[in-house]
Amino acid sequence: MKTDEKILRVLQRNGAVSVDTLSEKLNISRQYLHRKLKEMLEQGRVIKMGEAPHVFYSVAPTSITEPTELVPYEKEQFLNQHFMLIDALGNQLSGLAAMKYFTSNQKLPLLKTIEEYIDTRKKYLAFYNSEHLIKGLEKLKTTKDIGEIGVDELYYLDFYALERFGKTNLGCLMHYAKQGQNKQLMKIIADEIRNRVLHFIALHQIDAVLFVPPTIPRKVQIMSALEKLLLLDLPTISVRKVNNAIAVPQKALSKLYERVANARNTFVVLEKKKYKNVLILDDAIGSGATINEIAKKLKDKKIAQHIAGLAITGSYKGFEVISEL
Repeated sequence: MKTDEKILRVLQRNGAVSVDTLSEKLNISRQYLHRKLKEMLEQGRVIKMGEAPHVFYSVAPTSITEPTELVPYEKEQFLNQHFMLIDALGNQLSGLAAMKYFTSNQKLPLLKTIEEYIDTRKKYLAFYNSEHLIKGLEKLKTTKDIGEIGVDELYYLDFYALERFGKTNLGCLMHYAKQGQNKQLMKIIADEIRNRVLHFIALHQIDAVLFVPPTIPRKVQIMSALEKLLLLDLPTISVRKVNNAIAVPQKALSKLYERVANARNTFVVLEKKKYKNVLILDDAIGSGATINEIAKKLKDKKIAQHIAGLAITGSYKGFEVISEL
């Protein structure tokens, strides 16, 4: 019997098991077990729970009823590049392992679902321009109740979610990084987007950047973390989110006109220097109100001549209220 099959048998009999227990039961070195378990994690055959030194492994649901269909290499590579999810226990799954988890939980046929996912994802990829960005300015202009347009250009790096299949890779990372205040996921996001942001800065001749401040109190703020992690060699424009006696975060507002009013009256630009091309960087474009209202304040103070907005994620159709982020 192969080592991975022995490991699965022990896990099936005992539930969550530590590496020490596996080593004792199988008479295998801890170093070798760590290597095998890493392979099995990547294959989606086991799941990992806890953090060192209290780490346990158990059988992944897809290992019990493992689909036997052979997935073509090019389709597996497409999944590796585009499909990721966080399972119910907080494990990050990618590629074919993630798809097996998805189809197993949804009771869907593996190969047919892979074909449908690839077709869906390619439909969304067709919206990228030559700079591998998704344009959002026309959507903003046609968004009801948004009012005067202050931003000159508006883009995002990926859609937040796809029809039927849920969040994109960046959307998934963004959601769990913010909700869980997870510094590790924030680092992954920064590594993922840094070169694209730098390319945008060079291409658009940006000479100052504004990181949109948070509207919800959190101990770890994702935009503050990204400001440090991206290491952009540019002046940063200072803007502050101020509140009245009762703080009303954007997330709490369900109507677009309320978000516009909130952004218009609670963001204060403290900058005094003047710049030609300014980049406003945000984690997500929900309604578009925040970036647009901040852009208008920059122009009212004549701080910026030209303003480009760039978000990590945005919506597929017209801009709408997104309350998850």
